[in-house]
Amino acid sequence: LPSEVWLAPGFIDLQVNGGGDVLFNNSPTPEAIRAIAAAHRKFGTTALLPTFITDTSEKMTVAFAAAESLAESEPGILGIHLEGPFLSSEKAGVHAASLMRQPGPADLKMLCGLRKGALLVTLAPERVPNGFIAGLVQSGVRVSLGHSMATYAETLAAMAEGLTGFTHLFNAMRPLASREPGPIAAALESPNAWFGIIVDGFHVNPAMLRLSLRGLGRPILVTDAMPPVGGRQSKFDLYGAEIQIIGGRCARSDGTLAGSALHMAAAVRNCVHMLRVPLEDALRFASRNPAEFIGLGHLLGGLRPGY
Repeated sequence: LPSEVWLAPGFIDLQVNGGGDVLFNNSPTPEAIRAIAAAHRKFGTTALLPTFITDTSEKMTVAFAAAESLAESEPGILGIHLEGPFLSSEKAGVHAASLMRQPGPADLKMLCGLRKGALLVTLAPERVPNGFIAGLVQSGVRVSLGHSMATYAETLAAMAEGLTGFTHLFNAMRPLASREPGPIAAALESPNAWFGIIVDGFHVNPAMLRLSLRGLGRPILVTDAMPPVGGRQSKFDLYGAEIQIIGGRCARSDGTLAGSALHMAAAVRNCVHMLRVPLEDALRFASRNPAEFIGLGHLLGGLRPGY
């Protein structure tokens, strides 16, 4: 009925590159994070992980410190999502392949050090040494596979070390094939896996996403949002290249997708209309599931006393 009103937990977005005409990689500061969070709050997102994509070690350290500085003073800033630089250049997408690398001792020290906020690291398992994922997980880091050409066997080995996430499933990863199932099959056959989906009608055909929802893995709605969300500009700069929003599609001039112009309210709506998911489930994909994935299910994602 038109008169129905739904009360739902605030949305939790674990992959937010920008918003309000601000890109985290271009401005890795506390002020930028606040501006991004304010832009997304208009669309029901009350908590998020500012997401820093592949860049130099120096900028990554600055971004990490900026997010950490807000972890206790800004309830909506849950920590940081580092999407790179330990990724596969074969599945770079819009990331700068020249800045991708294997982790060194300084990286391990930063990633495994004491933290105030949550830390989600997206990596390609085949690009990191044996035991690296286990070391991160033991220190409380959530690890997700993304921008990867990992085989099915390599994916299972990473999961045995504690990897539990899959970043924007289907996008920038080895495709599902009959004799090499790759990461997608591993994600969908495991009840202990969480996979992000970008439901904007551009990143993945809705039929593929509908199939993914029939698997055992647990879906998480993410936006992969860029500066135009909640902003006034339809274009922005990334790695010195102009990115434009044309017909709702966010892409580089060569056609490569560069994040999205999606906000979480639209992601929930698209989940209902494109994927034929009941609203209750779509709301859970945007709140309960992400909270549980990053270990904050006891504080967020539900309508309960003290949450």
